[in-house]
Amino acid sequence: MPLRLAYLTVTNLVAALRLLPMSDRDKDAEILALRHQLADLERQLGADRVKFTAEDRAFLAALLVPLPPSGPAPAPVTGPARHRPALTP
Repeated sequence: MPLRLAYLTVTNLVAALRLLPMSDRDKDAEILALRHQLADLERQLGADRVKFTAEDRAFLAALLVPLPPSGPAPAPVTGPARHRPALTP
C-alpha cells in the first residue's frame, strides 16, 4: 500500500505540473470533459457504485486543502497611522 500511494503521489504531481502553463479556460474545459466522462461511466455502471480505495480517498482529501495565494503578500499596516484619519491641506 505505501508503494502504491507513493506511485499515485508522483504520477499526480506530474499531472499537476502539466496544468501550470494552462489557462483557466483550458482547465475549465478539461474539468467539464472529465465530469462528462465520469457521468457516462456512472450511467454504464447502473446500480453499482464507484468504489474508491483508501489511496484514492487520501488523494481526494489532499486536493481539498486550499492552496496559499499566489504572489507577494500585501504589506501589513502597522503603527498609529492605521487608525488616524487622512488629513488634507
